[in-house]
Amino acid sequence: MTTSPVPPAERAEIARRPLLDGISIVLPCHDEAANLPAMLMEACAAGRRVARRHEVIVVDDGSADHTANIALEWPAVSVVSHERNLGYGAAVRSGLAAARMPWVFLTDADRQFDLHELDGFAARSRDADVIVGRRRERADPLYRRVTADAWNALVRALFAIDVADVDCAFKLIRRELLEGIELGSGGAVISTELLARLAARGARLEEREVTHRVRAAGRQSGNHPRVVARAFVELFELRRALRA
Repeated sequence: MTTSPVPPAERAEIARRPLLDGISIVLPCHDEAANLPAMLMEACAAGRRVARRHEVIVVDDGSADHTANIALEWPAVSVVSHERNLGYGAAVRSGLAAARMPWVFLTDADRQFDLHELDGFAARSRDADVIVGRRRERADPLYRRVTADAWNALVRALFAIDVADVDCAFKLIRRELLEGIELGSGGAVISTELLARLAARGARLEEREVTHRVRAAGRQSGNHPRVVARAFVELFELRRALRA
């Protein structure tokens, strides 16, 4: 007799929810060994809840810790490895390229988001092609919140993207809209480029509030001066490219 790996209570939850045909859960990672085991458990559970089929893709962007080894221990998880750290944008591009399911969910492996909220995003899939998270209250220091507000205002002014929180790492995207899309950003501007190019393809975009949690382990690198400088350079290069 074969038993299902899905607990009975979770099967009852699944039966009540609108299901996607399939979902690829893409997790860009850099030195996330401390967060990854729990994150993979959450990601697999979320995939079972919202879709008939799911895959989890870990993109190890040249981590110096055991991120890749942890991911490889999970038989149901696919791993894409960069030999060296190429940047967040490169990790996102690799993950999107590896995705094979009708829907792609892009989030970070730092466990700052509650993947139960993916259920509400999946429920909106009939009416939207791209559902983007907006952090209800950012669990970040004041200086990060201030710089994020300024960055979002600049992005809206330059690209006319009607999104309040462009860098929120909680995005559900219809995969067919990603086919043939050319993304070039290597750093944090990848989020802006992705939404700008999807909007240019006529994607129906919707924004939903999500909970943002304090990072429990690891460290953030988004406000490193080199990362910030690279982001501004890439932002204006992207604007020139899109206008051309």
